[in-house]
Amino acid sequence: MCGIYSTNIPYSKAEVNAKLASIAYRGPDYTGVSKVDSVTLGHLRLSILDLDPRSHQPMISESCHIVFNGEVYNYIALKEELTLLGYHFKTQSDTEVLLIGYREWGADLLSKLNGMFAFSIYDEHTGKLFAARDRFGQKPFYYYWKDGFFEICSQLRPLVENRKLNEAAISMYLDCRYIPTPHSIIQDVYKLPPGNYMEIDLKKNKLQINTYWDLRNIKPQAISYSKALKKLHWLLKDAVKIRLQSDVPLGSFLSGGIDSALISSIANEVSTTQLNTFCIGFDKPEYDESKIADSYARIMGSNHTETICRPEQIKELIPRLVEVYDEPFADSSALPSLLLNSVVKKHVTVALSGDGGDESFLGYNHFDLLTKMKILFQIPYVIRKVVADTFLIRVLGKPSESIKNALKTKDISGIFDYVYIGFKTLLKKRDTGWLQFYEKYKHLSNHFMQRAADFHIKLWLENDSNVKVDRASMAYSVEVRSPFMDHRIVEFARSLPVSYRYSNKRKKRILRDILKEYIPEAVFDQPKSGFSIPLAEWIRTDLKKEFQEELNDSFLNNVPNLDTAKFKKQFKDHLEGKANNATNIWKLYVLAKWYKEFNF
Repeated sequence: MCGIYSTNIPYSKAEVNAKLASIAYRGPDYTGVSKVDSVTLGHLRLSILDLDPRSHQPMISESCHIVFNGEVYNYIALKEELTLLGYHFKTQSDTEVLLIGYREWGADLLSKLNGMFAFSIYDEHTGKLFAARDRFGQKPFYYYWKDGFFEICSQLRPLVENRKLNEAAISMYLDCRYIPTPHSIIQDVYKLPPGNYMEIDLKKNKLQINTYWDLRNIKPQAISYSKALKKLHWLLKDAVKIRLQSDVPLGSFLSGGIDSALISSIANEVSTTQLNTFCIGFDKPEYDESKIADSYARIMGSNHTETICRPEQIKELIPRLVEVYDEPFADSSALPSLLLNSVVKKHVTVALSGDGGDESFLGYNHFDLLTKMKILFQIPYVIRKVVADTFLIRVLGKPSESIKNALKTKDISGIFDYVYIGFKTLLKKRDTGWLQFYEKYKHLSNHFMQRAADFHIKLWLENDSNVKVDRASMAYSVEVRSPFMDHRIVEFARSLPVSYRYSNKRKKRILRDILKEYIPEAVFDQPKSGFSIPLAEWIRTDLKKEFQEELNDSFLNNVPNLDTAKFKKQFKDHLEGKANNATNIWKLYVLAKWYKEFNF
């Protein structure tokens, strides 16, 4: 887990070092910079495998030079394959395996990799730069490209200087609470989509992007539930096992949920040492899962550490959030994530997580909402437009105007935009043209829930969940590994009948049945709070003054396309307890802090 940088812009070595220093937390163990021809490569190392200096980067093999961020979990098997082909290795690192693998297989290497990664390889013989990003975007990849000049970096901050704001991206952010790939908040800076690779021919000043992996059209396979459960259990064990490879201390996140409990239980079983587990609790019972997590820890016998999150700690972390996320990001669970990683770093450098389980195994509450809405979509469209309101009251209680409007779409996939983007827009004019990049993922299955899950994987998992985890962990030089994002598990889950994963409102059915082999169902079958904070209450109390000072007229009038009057009313209604508009208030607050941080 590291930070990478590469460019053909003729910066001095001091300028490149300054850029790397601005994100030094990504790799505190070593900073390396080298120049080959017109290309400068930079690397920040967080040592995980082969701690010896021989594995520092940039690393060279023949004419190829690499900077790499991430982990290749199947590097031992690939190393054995390459050894049989006659290659010799000087290190015990996965970096060298990646580099030599590229020399042998070129772009075909990518389909062989099981891991999370973003890397650049410059070949001085061909004058080409080859770069790639993992299948689900666990590792970040920003790039600038204009007039034959490029810059690539793990984070946006080193690429911001002297560049202009992308005003369209601000509207995307105010809808989504993040800026979706391939866009960024800076003009001419983009994100390489997950499952893609880039080739830059420096002699021809040409950049080309290709896809090596993506979600495909899927039909459920004919497999019995018992066989599916056994195969999934084996896949999970293998995914966890290969993610336990580390030359530094390792642990696991443990909340009150199904996913982290299952990953921690499997890790505890296959590990040769006592597992370290970590959780965050809250002093508000409705948000707190620490007691459930403690029960899990006692059952599995892990060495458990619990930290209670309080408002004053959150306020102290806000500057850190703006610093390390370095692009507006308004998922408020990033704050407890930062706190959790600050605690974890005192004990371990690598931590397993349950991220990705909800996406593949239909665990989110909105799947319940979609199930209810599906009933209404059985009504012919021409009739539904007229009489839906009556049925809505019976099925959903008192729905919002936005849900009513969503149900006037012809197909149920039309409501995905509302579910995943938001119902309460803050914009004068809403332009969702950027959604075309994700449109195809709504149509890869005949089952509406699988279609929703695919859309969620491509839009939300990469742009929200993975960003949150990467930046929060890297802020404290912690590497987080997520077995549920092993591509074998995602592909297998998508091939299963929906009923194996969601049945009679029982979310994550198959995971629950595996977990029963480790933890009694009576212990884990409890309501899930989610990794959230009591933000709505804090805006009205502990953080009220802070929000009022930041969300002033001077700032609000400087936000492109913002309906200022509408927001002010939402803010006022929230403070008076008439509504819960915490999500929109937090978006604007984070944006205000970002404007100050980057002088916009």
